[in-house]
Amino acid sequence: MSHRFLYSLRPIHQRQLSSFRFRPNKPNRFSTSSSHSPLSGLTTRAKLFSAKPTTNIHHFIFRPPLRTCHTTPCKMASSQRTYDDALSRLAQLQSNRTIVNLFGSDDSNNDSQSKKPAAKKDLNSLAIPEMLSWLARAGYTPSSLAATGLKCVHVAGTKGKGSVSALVSSIISQYPPPPSFHDDGGGGGAHIIQKPVVVGTYTSPHVLSVRERIQLDNVPVSREKFALYFFEVWDRLSAAARAARDPVQSEAEYDGPGTKPFYFRFLTILAFHIFVREGVKQAVIECGIGGEYDSTNFLSPQCVTASVVTQLGIDHVAMLGNTLEKIAWNKSGIFRKGVKGFTRRLDGETQKGVMEVLRNRAQEKEVERLVEVEDEQVEKWKGVEGAKLEGPFQKFNMALAVAAAREHLTRVGHKFAGAFGEEGWKLDDIPAEFEKGLKEASLKGRCESFRDPKGTEWFVDGAHTEDSLAGVGQWFSGKVKEGDVNVLVFNQQDRDPEVLLRALLAAAQKQSGTTTPVFTYAVLTRNEEKAPVEGEPERDLAVQLQGQKIIQEASAETETSVYNAVEPAMEQVQKIAEQARKDGKTCNVLVTGSFHLLGGVLKTVEYVEY
Repeated sequence: MSHRFLYSLRPIHQRQLSSFRFRPNKPNRFSTSSSHSPLSGLTTRAKLFSAKPTTNIHHFIFRPPLRTCHTTPCKMASSQRTYDDALSRLAQLQSNRTIVNLFGSDDSNNDSQSKKPAAKKDLNSLAIPEMLSWLARAGYTPSSLAATGLKCVHVAGTKGKGSVSALVSSIISQYPPPPSFHDDGGGGGAHIIQKPVVVGTYTSPHVLSVRERIQLDNVPVSREKFALYFFEVWDRLSAAARAARDPVQSEAEYDGPGTKPFYFRFLTILAFHIFVREGVKQAVIECGIGGEYDSTNFLSPQCVTASVVTQLGIDHVAMLGNTLEKIAWNKSGIFRKGVKGFTRRLDGETQKGVMEVLRNRAQEKEVERLVEVEDEQVEKWKGVEGAKLEGPFQKFNMALAVAAAREHLTRVGHKFAGAFGEEGWKLDDIPAEFEKGLKEASLKGRCESFRDPKGTEWFVDGAHTEDSLAGVGQWFSGKVKEGDVNVLVFNQQDRDPEVLLRALLAAAQKQSGTTTPVFTYAVLTRNEEKAPVEGEPERDLAVQLQGQKIIQEASAETETSVYNAVEPAMEQVQKIAEQARKDGKTCNVLVTGSFHLLGGVLKTVEYVEY
């Protein structure tokens, strides 16, 4: 058997400092400590994949990759069935980032196609057939899922898809389940059902716990249920590999990660397994990346009640295309024959091509109708006061969610009274249940705000695109007051920080209506939670230093500092907050740019079970 080795190298960079702080009108200072001492070293890691002439390393239909563990055997003891054991197994699966990187450069400013791998077309075209194969190994098919009576709202988009998913789920949960709801759970074997689940939700990414991705009635699945159902799926895949006699280096490898799909595919299968075993009849499914080739896009038309495409933007260009039109084509791949599609109508020359693509795709996919929610109608709507999902842009997400949830509930048998039950309904016609659902909807790390026990106000959002960060800047600036101490904590390791930071700063400044800088301090850090320890390779701070320079150029009065980990960065933020309290001022902290960053920060400022 021939094999291909992939090496992940972490190069040694120039001598590293634990932090670099810039103080306006003061000499630059470097600060180091023994706990953050410069390190040297090189880590080389290799992954071993099966490389058949007809199978590329991204897709494993019938011949999953063999992975070699260099420290401990890839072996699972049958007695280990705890939640922590499940997390340990999950961590062994091929990561989403590894898969995305196989598509090549994700530089949205590069129009050249020469850097994209020749196999890109095959990577995409094989995605759904392979997902169906993995699904079958777990004991499911699109038709078998449809036979359970499961009805799903499917959501794709660049911006707002997580929020729309949470909003739709919250609305659905306000209504009694459809008549055919009660079921024995299906799937075979024992299952844990204490009371009927009205709605299941599958979203990504998570901030603190992987259980955030799979929710039952808007609450993350419990540790007990996650572990039970995780190992049910794991065992099914192991048994299928053993029955197919997949090539392995030892019999024990059948029970290891080498006979499993990559991280997102596994979690997608697990989500549907949980929904089936818990007797869920209604679900909201958010795409991971794209739509046409996304791992969630195997649902049959019988399973889908509404297809939603939220606002589009340039992101994941190596996988989806480097124009809005190409991305629109990909996202609208979730449209289904005979099912209504929903999107926001975008006017203007720059959006004309996008709307044309969406309309053509709707016709090609033979949707019942493409419903285009008009901005004019949304702007006239009074909206919902006191909603947990904050931000001026959420009003447009709410409008889309209302339209999709109404269609879903109608399809499963609900009847609406009054004007809302008529074809020409308006947003102001929504019933109290819809308003309550919109108000109660929440999503970890999306326009989330809270006050810690010491009185510091925290604002967190995982925005990582230009338009999204502009929205976050507007949201934050609208929440703070003149005279407050405002701190920006930022990182984005994979995209151009200049474009993102300038969008954030410009929007925040415009919203403030003054020339006084919105941010008193800016803290730029890597996503690692702890500073390097002895023996670890040094961390590259080039991106953070670039961000520091951008902020200095945009706002010379903002004091900036750079850190190699979240923990020392948060120590600096706490010092700033403590001084603000002594001065009798409110300290507001905005954390944004990366969901990975949010996870590390939230662990330091509030107690959360994860």
